Amino acid sequence: MADRMLNPSSLAFLALLLLFSIASAKVFFEERFDDGWENRWVKSEWKKDENMAGEWNYTSGKWNGDANDKGIQTSEDYRFYAISAEYPEFSNKDNTLVFQFTVKHEQKLDCGGGYMKLLSGDVDQKKFGGDTPYSIMFGPDICGYATKKVHAILTYNGENKLIKKDVPCETDQLSHVYTFILRPDATYAILIDNVEKQTGSLYSDWDLLPPKQIKDPEAKKPEDWDEKEFIPDPEDKKPEGYDDIPKEIPDPEAKKPEDWDDEEDGEWTVPTIPNPEYKGPWKAKKIKNPNYKGKWKAPMIDNPDFKDDPDIYVFPKLKYVGIELWQVKSGTLFDNVLICDDPEYAKQVAEETWGKQKDAEKAAFEELEKKREEEESKADPVDSDVDEDEDHESDDAGHDDDEEEAAEETDIKDEL
Repeated sequence: MADRMLNPSSLAFLALLLLFSIASAKVFFEERFDDGWENRWVKSEWKKDENMAGEWNYTSGKWNGDANDKGIQTSEDYRFYAISAEYPEFSNKDNTLVFQFTVKHEQKLDCGGGYMKLLSGDVDQKKFGGDTPYSIMFGPDICGYATKKVHAILTYNGENKLIKKDVPCETDQLSHVYTFILRPDATYAILIDNVEKQTGSLYSDWDLLPPKQIKDPEAKKPEDWDEKEFIPDPEDKKPEGYDDIPKEIPDPEAKKPEDWDDEEDGEWTVPTIPNPEYKGPWKAKKIKNPNYKGKWKAPMIDNPDFKDDPDIYVFPKLKYVGIELWQVKSGTLFDNVLICDDPEYAKQVAEETWGKQKDAEKAAFEELEKKREEEESKADPVDSDVDEDEDHESDDAGHDDDEEEAAEETDIKDEL
């Protein structure tokens, strides 16, 4: 064991390698929303004519870990939001692509997105909106109790393809870092707060290509294929007298009532009860079928429509990053947007920003919550001995209300 331990010089060498790797990271876009951010971002006029375009606030939020570290926050309920920034066009061919940002839902979000988009080619930023084609859409989405997940949508051959994995997102009111890593070997990783939540392959976790193999459409189940796993035992015989056992028998405990009058009430008969000896129609017991071959399945054959794409991971003309949202309740704050080719650099950025502030932010949030609860308690004191059953009923009713509200909010968006 001692021979395997790294000596100080080896550790120093590894540290230097890591520093060199981070120093050589290629950063395509990095936005911490410091002074001058408005010169780098273009607010879209999408939905403006309908008076449905929401305004962005430049703020650190109601609670934070550093009041000087600001981002942009949605500020109006029932509004659409669209804003984008341009960077020098690049392709991720033969390189890792890292897309990362911080998002916080201060409003205790019921229904709304917290995702961002990478766009390719030429985009009229003033018209950027929900119909604008994009290459990658990534980030959290919440709507009622049914939708609380991380979107990872890739555009392939003009079609938006959703990830098939269910990756839960964070649902509290604190800042969280979302990271999407796409590698040249067509593997990917989704991280939340620098912790891997999902990894896999583009081939298996998105329906980007037709399947390599399909069931043979010409194959047919052989006539002698036996799919019965169990069969009646041919050696089992019905007991003699089995069919003579009655379904019901006179109740041995029954007695004629003392006040029964045969002349007035008719002749008294003993009531019947189910016969415990009656087992229903006789059936032979089941045994394993010696000829059982299992459920028949058509054999797999190579799919003639399958054609591999070694560039399945490539987005050749990435040029814009944007936020395009519909929010019923405003209050989502974005910060620390990063597009680069080095996961280690992204990890370092996350630690330098979110990592250094998360504890202070949580403490600030908890302090505000404590004050809010105290004020509500003074304004509307409640009996501390409320029956627990009433609380549960209230919770259940609240759950139903949230579901109905989410459905209504979705309907409103569809109508718009």
